Amino acid sequence: MLTLAMRRKLHSVMRFKLITLVLVVMGFTAGAQITEQETDVKDILESVAENLPDDYDMTELIDVLTRYHKRPINLNKTTPEELKTLVFLSPLQISNFFAYIKENGNLVDALELQSIDGFDVKTVQSLLPFVTLNTATEYEKLSLKNILNNGENDLVMRFVRTLQTQNGFNDLPGNRYLGSPERFQARYRYHYSTIVSAAITLDKDAGEKFIGKPFDFYSANVALFKLGRIKKLIFGDYTLQFGQGLTMWSGFAFGKGPDVTSVAKKDLGLRPYTSANEYSFLRGLAATVNISKDIDLTPFASFRNLDASQELSVDGNLVQATINQSGYHRTPTEIKNKNSLSQHVFGTAIQYSKNELTIGAIAYQSKYGNQIITQKAVYDKFSYTGNSLTNIGAYYNYTYKNIYFFGEVGKSSNSGLAYVSGALVSLSPIVSAAVTYRSYDKNYHNFFNQALAEASDAVNEKGLYGGLNITPNKKWSFAFYGDYFQFPWLKYRVDAPSKGYEILSQAIYSPSKTLKFLARFKTENKQQNTDLAVPINYLDDVRKGSYRFDVSWQVNKKWSFQNRAEISQYKKGTAVREFGYLIYQDVIYAPTFSKISGNVRVAYFDTPSYNSRIYADEDDVLYSFAFGMYSGKGVRTYLNLKYNLSKKLNIWARYAMFVYKDVESVGSYLDEIQGNKKSEVKIQLRYQF
Repeated sequence: MLTLAMRRKLHSVMRFKLITLVLVVMGFTAGAQITEQETDVKDILESVAENLPDDYDMTELIDVLTRYHKRPINLNKTTPEELKTLVFLSPLQISNFFAYIKENGNLVDALELQSIDGFDVKTVQSLLPFVTLNTATEYEKLSLKNILNNGENDLVMRFVRTLQTQNGFNDLPGNRYLGSPERFQARYRYHYSTIVSAAITLDKDAGEKFIGKPFDFYSANVALFKLGRIKKLIFGDYTLQFGQGLTMWSGFAFGKGPDVTSVAKKDLGLRPYTSANEYSFLRGLAATVNISKDIDLTPFASFRNLDASQELSVDGNLVQATINQSGYHRTPTEIKNKNSLSQHVFGTAIQYSKNELTIGAIAYQSKYGNQIITQKAVYDKFSYTGNSLTNIGAYYNYTYKNIYFFGEVGKSSNSGLAYVSGALVSLSPIVSAAVTYRSYDKNYHNFFNQALAEASDAVNEKGLYGGLNITPNKKWSFAFYGDYFQFPWLKYRVDAPSKGYEILSQAIYSPSKTLKFLARFKTENKQQNTDLAVPINYLDDVRKGSYRFDVSWQVNKKWSFQNRAEISQYKKGTAVREFGYLIYQDVIYAPTFSKISGNVRVAYFDTPSYNSRIYADEDDVLYSFAFGMYSGKGVRTYLNLKYNLSKKLNIWARYAMFVYKDVESVGSYLDEIQGNKKSEVKIQLRYQF
């Protein structure tokens, strides 16, 4: 005769098997639509691209997602740090995942994820291509033989060329481009299971010299993991990401976006640097050491040179006026400023993690070869001056039931204070919320600051953010957020304290696995100096808005389509409101086992000025992600093709073109092109061995 406990256990097992059976059927239906590795990665990138600057290098993120697609994460042996690299998982979801494992033991089936609080159908479908329950192949012995014989090698070479001649390549007196118009990039990645990795990145931008030293930028690192108490050890280029990005954060970062949970950053600590961005990294030696069961220590040292413009002070000493982050070394001035400012960074971070609580602290000092001076503009009055800066900070996150609390406070030596604090709340199985408050002093100084902010730097700002994600069923999902912000001190083109707000609402309807509709509205109100000729500048309200309608559907296993229509509007003060629009058609051809695949876009856009410009993501070659800017009036088209020459060798080709209407030239200054066309060709080879 069964006891009460035995009957409950049997009932629980039967219920779980029934749920699993239903989810398996759903999973096969969803899985039938996945035809290409790039399709899964593209979907994720599209969902996060809105959070980033249009020129952000997403190589690092693409590299992570592509690698996980090939070698999935073992959910039963994963760590919080590993799951944080999956950008579509929120900190609350990650915390709930480990709480579930702690209470119920290892997962029986990956689709059991839907039993975890906060893991809706959309999240699970996004997660499945990158995870597994199979035992990961781990090489317990770290030997030279294993490294040479069992490692994975990935070599990519890329060529890019604008076909029209830009003004900077003409034989002009004074400032001009001294190099060739081609851009070359080579990147090599090595992985030996999860124990050893190595990376080399070489890059030459268009306009930079190719003779003598063929590549202008060099980046490399070797990383070792799981060496007993030494959890990570990196020689070369690396990034540090702690807390909420207020005290120390380099490399990849998110801001506000349709996924409201993205306002809570997922710090990854010490990581190898794999991007081609020439500014946002550290160079030297760093390690993460487990000094006790729950405490990790991360000491780091960095020695590198930055691009900076120099001038002589009144007493004849060489000083730094501005630091250049573009990485371009094309003109005589840019070449002169290259590596002119030495930067040495020394510091450490300590972190305590146990159960649902994490507490950390960071302290470091940055030293510069020359004195940094402020500019003459009034809004720069509180900017950093000197050649040595000490930063300290502390951060926390704690999960209590269905609430994830997070925050950080930072302080710069002899100057301001900054802090941010917030919470993610799972209000019900279908509703999650985010709220955060930030306050950054006008004299808070930090060169490694990527905290949540409306401005480009987390300084001179106060703000309150609130948002909701609602997923009532597998067909519908909604997102809403509002952000109110103030700038207590002056800013560029803002000669008084100012304020503003931003509101976004989005709805997605997916009636089937092959059809999706999206509607989004976004409005933003800021203040800026008037454009009128007046004795004393006053502030006008600047209102920007956009309406986006998007539909994508898959006809069969070979063909899929995407249409988008977007309207933008811009109004400053009493001026006439501007309206712009963009319409495009995408056609994607990706048969499952074919050697060739590709996609094409035809877009028409019409915006009265740069102020009403529209941004849209664009498909590109692997490890590259374009975020096109549509301004003016004309047609945009591109064609991407991929061909598998063999199992290990692939080639991509891309041709993209803008054709503008009623213009005599495209671009400005050295980038100006005579005529109404601008086209680009890109070729990429990838060899895996």
